[in-house]
Amino acid sequence: MHTDTDTTPDAGQGWITTPITADILRGALDLEQTEHGVLPHRLPARARAQCSDGQLAMAESQPSGVRLAFRTRATAIELDTLPTKRDYVGAPPRPEGLYDLLVDGRLAGQAAVSGGNVLTIDMTAGTFERRSGPIGTLRFTDLPDRAKDIEIWLPHNETTELVTLRTDAPVEPAPDSGRKVWLHHGSSISHGSDAASPTTTWPVLAASLGGVELINLGFGGGALLDPFTARAMRDTPADLISVKIGINVVNADLMRLRAFGPAVHGFLDTIREGHPTTPLLVVSPVLCPIHEDTPGPSAPDFGDLSSGRLQFIAMGDPAERAGGKLTLSIIREELARIVEQRSAEDPHLSYLDGRELYGGSDFAELPLPDQIHPDAAAHRRMGERFAKLAFTEEGAFADRDS
Repeated sequence: MHTDTDTTPDAGQGWITTPITADILRGALDLEQTEHGVLPHRLPARARAQCSDGQLAMAESQPSGVRLAFRTRATAIELDTLPTKRDYVGAPPRPEGLYDLLVDGRLAGQAAVSGGNVLTIDMTAGTFERRSGPIGTLRFTDLPDRAKDIEIWLPHNETTELVTLRTDAPVEPAPDSGRKVWLHHGSSISHGSDAASPTTTWPVLAASLGGVELINLGFGGGALLDPFTARAMRDTPADLISVKIGINVVNADLMRLRAFGPAVHGFLDTIREGHPTTPLLVVSPVLCPIHEDTPGPSAPDFGDLSSGRLQFIAMGDPAERAGGKLTLSIIREELARIVEQRSAEDPHLSYLDGRELYGGSDFAELPLPDQIHPDAAAHRRMGERFAKLAFTEEGAFADRDS
């Protein structure tokens, strides 16, 4: 199989153009019509209207877990997209966003799309500048000449407008897999952070191993117990639900202990309004040494780029814990307490200490490259562990009634 990208599709081939609609897209909660095509969103329009945070607006438009899914005999596929790439002032260049092609569930190709818009972000000044760029074309050729299920997973960390889908044979929506739907919410770690590609983020790996369909509401910098996110989860059909809470609350220095507990209760209450008996797993933060006992906020350290990447440091003072400032250790204790309290009346609620996914021995072997985010190898380890802890017969999502 051959992959290629350019900006000028071959008009001479007998292409069939298929409209990009919700019936061939999975993992998105909304599709916005744009000047060029459609933009997948992972929060519905009502939630986006209630959000004034530019970071969350950017994160939810990055299609982590979103994929085109269709059945076809096509041996060649082209997808025109308009990516928005990010450039951080003072930081090393970011890698290109990758598209993963799966044929009948197996990885069959990877490629990036050139061109696109560029968003230049100055984290020190809190400003950004947007520069427009051209639409690019993703091309996969030499595919097997038979009926097959195709998935094109979009770059998990690159906002992607979908412009045109072309194939050399007709396309129909992928059949219903019959799998349970797992709805997950978390931070940049769940979003994908430093995973190698869209199908190697830990939630996608866990979903694949667990045999479930993923809807990933992991938002970089955006797991902040926002009521509109809880309402989006309440209103989204799902068979299994998890929420991973903690690191963003600390590194944004968003709230104190007095506010955190009621905010967690309110978030879970809202989810339960729409999913009263759905298995619901609360996951506390994975190990992050800089914030285990030191409050936030986090800040980028531009002083040392010798590692080739930006580092983060904790700006809080451990003494501030006495005044209610939060650390990851405090958050784990509070989440465990809340789940224990609620589970007395909610037998479908459970708790997982995030250090079972990535803990002290993992940090010694696979340290966090920027002091906050796991690398690609750690994502794989976390995905494998979550699948075992959640989706096996003894896991948190096991059917207790069977």
